[in-house]
Amino acid sequence: MQKMITILGPTASGKTPIAAHLAAATGGEVISADSRQVYRHMDIGTGKDLADYVVDGQQIACHLIDICEPGTKYNLFQYQQDFYDCYQDIRRRGALPILCGGTGLYIEAVLKGYKLSPVPQNPELRARLEGRNLDELTQTLAELKQRNGSHMHNKTDVDSVQRAIRAIEIETYNMEHPMPLRELPPVESVLIGVSIDRELRRQKITRRLKARLDEGMVDEVRKLLDSGIKAEDLIYYGLEYKYVTEYVTGQLAYDEMLTRLEIAIHQFAKRQMTWFRGMERRGFTIHWIDATLTMEEKVAEILRINELLNK
Repeated sequence: MQKMITILGPTASGKTPIAAHLAAATGGEVISADSRQVYRHMDIGTGKDLADYVVDGQQIACHLIDICEPGTKYNLFQYQQDFYDCYQDIRRRGALPILCGGTGLYIEAVLKGYKLSPVPQNPELRARLEGRNLDELTQTLAELKQRNGSHMHNKTDVDSVQRAIRAIEIETYNMEHPMPLRELPPVESVLIGVSIDRELRRQKITRRLKARLDEGMVDEVRKLLDSGIKAEDLIYYGLEYKYVTEYVTGQLAYDEMLTRLEIAIHQFAKRQMTWFRGMERRGFTIHWIDATLTMEEKVAEILRINELLNK
């Protein structure tokens, strides 16, 4: 049986259209590995770009997008199970699964078959952590990770106080409850990384951010708030939703929001690459392809690599 293909890379590297064109060429189906695209009505800020899943008039099947309500807190444990259900279903139908995304923790968890437990909220721990800033929480998390020997919760995934507290909660639970409640098998995959020059990546991030603001990202956040979602819940999702929410609620001026958000996205892309390099150190082989190749060249190169590794 042919291995799954995984397309990974930093934000703005063009992963989604590559995955969609690869699916069109192989009869495959895409499984999203994005921790925020799971939420309905959060379209512009998460960059769903659903039009990318139409290739030459063909609608490409994509899974794990728009599967839960905004304001909820989807997590790694849920993703691992949802991924595996999708993966099994695609395999049963004889199609090629193509995992695509930039959330390194999600990708690594399903490929390695992380042993995970559902982690309940810990009110006492949360009360003790209340009032600490992000730097203090990050230090606490680093100490817990060292004690646990954990590779989870890279800075990519803890860019707000709320996320840092949740990460500490999970690491604390795992330290106190070492026996997992669920175990899913690792998944064999050919890993393709989209390599993009840092300066080109920065230019694309800046252009894309301005385009998303022009497309109505601020109005999207306003509608979410008007629908009853709490500001702190949107801030929890980080990046666009954190800074635009702070602007809409009067905590930031527009220019300050734009400047801070742009810096945060650049930093996020850098942390994503740090995670992927860490995956290589942890034993994954990632075959990097040049983001500036034509789409036809990218797909051809992926198919060439895939054929070699499936012999």
